[in-house]
Amino acid sequence: MKVEMNKQQILEFLNANPIFHMATVDGDTPHVRGMLLFRADDEGIVFNTGKIKDLYRQLSVNPKVEMCFTNGIFENLIQVRVTGTVEALEDLELKKEIVQKRDFLKPWIDKVGYEQLAVYRLRNGVATIWTMATNTEPKEFIQL
Repeated sequence: MKVEMNKQQILEFLNANPIFHMATVDGDTPHVRGMLLFRADDEGIVFNTGKIKDLYRQLSVNPKVEMCFTNGIFENLIQVRVTGTVEALEDLELKKEIVQKRDFLKPWIDKVGYEQLAVYRLRNGVATIWTMATNTEPKEFIQL
């Protein structure tokens, strides 16, 4: 079954499936890790990490990423990949909002402070949708 989505439907899919995998490059070595989306809207795709992490260092050198979101339903798997360049956001109110909604971050922030929380936004990404039914078809790209 071919799945077609417009920009708004893609953003809704990302928010409904907030666990994603993100690829970065460190030199000539790719790295992929699981991530947790904070939100996706017309302003971009927002996520966070710690400044102590390899991810922070990698994005500081090369901010180009690819994100892969899936619905996790093997029998009807939908995969949305988003490629683009992230920008760091030093917005204390946004950091406070993230920590307020993510209890697991509170003890760490109490210990190290908000300065150690790195928040990123991917704007103007390009998405492509994959399903088993469209596995061998040419990719279609949707500007976000």
